[in-house]
Amino acid sequence: MRITSKGQVTIPLEIRDKLGLKASSEVEFELLPDGKVCLTRVDKPARRSALVKKMKGRTTTRLSTDEIMKLTRG
Repeated sequence: MRITSKGQVTIPLEIRDKLGLKASSEVEFELLPDGKVCLTRVDKPARRSALVKKMKGRTTTRLSTDEIMKLTRG
């Protein structure tokens, strides 16, 4: 298997089927201590909730939700 100039590889169909990977699926790569790489399917809701948890309490403004919505909608 070859890596393209953009760093892309094709995941074999058998592996995609076993992991339930589709065209819009999200995956993570992990480099293991023995030099191997682990590919894991990431469930979008779990990823989103992790992002929300990470961002919680990060605001530097005292705007209300309505004020923020006005700003984002122009």
